[in-house]
Amino acid sequence: MTFNALAREYVSLVLSLGKHHEYYIDAYYGPDELRSDTLISLEDLLLSFNTLIKQVDAFVIDEKQVRRKEFLYLHLLSARTFLKMIQGEKVSFNEESKALFDAVSPVIEEDTLNTYLDELSSLLSFPASLNTAMNHFMQDFIIPRDKLDLVFKAAMSESRLRCKEYIDLASNENFEIKYVQDQVWSAYNWYKGNNYSVIELNTDFPMYISRALDLACHEAYPGHHVFNSLMEKHLVNEKGWIEYSVYTLYSPLSLLAEGSANYGIELCFDEERKRDFEVNVLFPIAGISKSKAELYYKVQEVVKKLSYAVNMIAQQYLDSLISEEKAIELLMKYNLSSKEKSIQRLAFIKANRSYVINYNLGEDIVKDYINKHKKNGSEKEKWAIFHDLLKNPKTASMMLRT
Repeated sequence: MTFNALAREYVSLVLSLGKHHEYYIDAYYGPDELRSDTLISLEDLLLSFNTLIKQVDAFVIDEKQVRRKEFLYLHLLSARTFLKMIQGEKVSFNEESKALFDAVSPVIEEDTLNTYLDELSSLLSFPASLNTAMNHFMQDFIIPRDKLDLVFKAAMSESRLRCKEYIDLASNENFEIKYVQDQVWSAYNWYKGNNYSVIELNTDFPMYISRALDLACHEAYPGHHVFNSLMEKHLVNEKGWIEYSVYTLYSPLSLLAEGSANYGIELCFDEERKRDFEVNVLFPIAGISKSKAELYYKVQEVVKKLSYAVNMIAQQYLDSLISEEKAIELLMKYNLSSKEKSIQRLAFIKANRSYVINYNLGEDIVKDYINKHKKNGSEKEKWAIFHDLLKNPKTASMMLRT
């Protein structure tokens, strides 16, 4: 049996597993014949996964494809773990994140987080709780609903221009923006294949001005839209590596997908460039005053330091160390979100569990990988390393050791 045949079996198995979970298959642009109309039991799928794992592990592969074998093997182990979780197997938060995403979030202490809250308190002088002060301050930076489409399209256009300076995009690449409600996420990219994406923005809650560029980069350029397009072109179409034609959401690929999409914001727009574009282009489109811009960016800088609080709260909640009420309380304290937004955030944690580590830890792992491989540190060099990583994906453990 060839390795390509094993890869086809993997695609067939994860597509069958996806019939047991609505969101497991995030994207598929492979042949229709690998989709089965038959619902295969989890018990039978587990037997098939066990067999395929042994076959892939034992396969002697060409030296040039060693990384391909390791990548597929780790994704098979991840899929088997996910299957067992659907069957009811209980694992701890860290065991789950390691098995599904090939990474474990570092421990962060509340004392450390509290020092960041103190920094925020010193910036926001307001006779109320820090959460109230933060939400009061941020009211001035909400994009009006009737300006949201204009702002987001301007952000998308600029991020695309920046990305095109360093990455050759397909001539037919395109996307559609849809505005939706009643979701646990803020935005989502549905990659449909052939360089086309549907990008959905959730309008349940107000969007702050800094989120426009963040989401444009994360969901599209150079984030999910570009990442999927590059994998389809270089791995599926050119190399014939069919395992990359399916993207399973709860898998090691997601750490790279979310991490690279978040790092792509910084790569596209360093602090000065981002601030300049937002203040001079997006603020006027949204009708937002520039009078408090300096303080706004100081606040955002401190808020960024609190990102790992979500991992801590998710771990404590999913490991049954705190109640739902306590989790919401901690999200309001460290995420500084309203109660309603904190409830939505907890709903995301309930639905996606340890997936939350992929955003911040994924970003840090990708950033460290880029920094480790750069020589002169030029913008062009960092883009080249980033581009190569998207064309030749690595899991967290692969990035950390190479």
